Amino acid sequence: MYQILLPTPYHLLPISATLFVVKEPVSNGEKEQYVNKMFSSTAPRYDLLNTLLSMGLHHRWKKFTVDQANVKEGDTVIDIASGTMDIAIQLARKVGVEGKVVALDFNRQMLDVGEKKIKELKLDNIEGIQGNAMDLPFENNSFDGATVGFGVRNVTDLDKAIREMYRVIKPGSRAVILEFSTPPNWLWSKMYDLYSYAFVAPVGTLISQDKTKGYFYLPNSIRNFPKQEELKQKMAACGLEPVKYTNLLGGIVAVHIGCKPLKT
Repeated sequence: MYQILLPTPYHLLPISATLFVVKEPVSNGEKEQYVNKMFSSTAPRYDLLNTLLSMGLHHRWKKFTVDQANVKEGDTVIDIASGTMDIAIQLARKVGVEGKVVALDFNRQMLDVGEKKIKELKLDNIEGIQGNAMDLPFENNSFDGATVGFGVRNVTDLDKAIREMYRVIKPGSRAVILEFSTPPNWLWSKMYDLYSYAFVAPVGTLISQDKTKGYFYLPNSIRNFPKQEELKQKMAACGLEPVKYTNLLGGIVAVHIGCKPLKT
């Protein structure tokens, strides 16, 4: 089902740093099934691996993302592709006991991990819902903001997922996307590639005990994802304005922010 390839940009690297990677599934249906199976497999160790492989920086990136959402006490917000609910938990603290956070993800095992966390933290203002980012089960203008962290890279129709974010937020509200991206500096980009394939992929696979080899798929999915300016233009094309982005860690990660215009 999946082809095993050598990453061609790395054919000049020492053989010890040249790794086999899993090519992205060729069809949308195949990709969705594969991603769902991958997250089911990695869910029990997902948080541990995020902290290890990002050297703890993912907490700062998520906090920055939540800050950009500009939500306040009493708001109702949605975190799409919420996974184990790290961002949803931070949003819940922002909106307070009078507010509400919907944590939506299409993978049940990831939501189960997140729900254990919110029970331990005694957060009663988060509702976990299993659903698809490309077909959100909510009315137009339902939320005071929407976030997605490291999730849109795995959808089969990025434009549709962005349109859904736009649809469900209220006029004047923000849609915020946190995602791995491409460093603009050539040398930094190549160093990051080497780190991804030579460290993240094998270590992630070993620790997660993931038989789907998802940590080999993930670096490829990052390389195939739109760069910062292209994602900015996609968000603008879906109606968000203005759209801006901030590079973090030299562009390894980018946070894009778009606002739904006020009705006139």
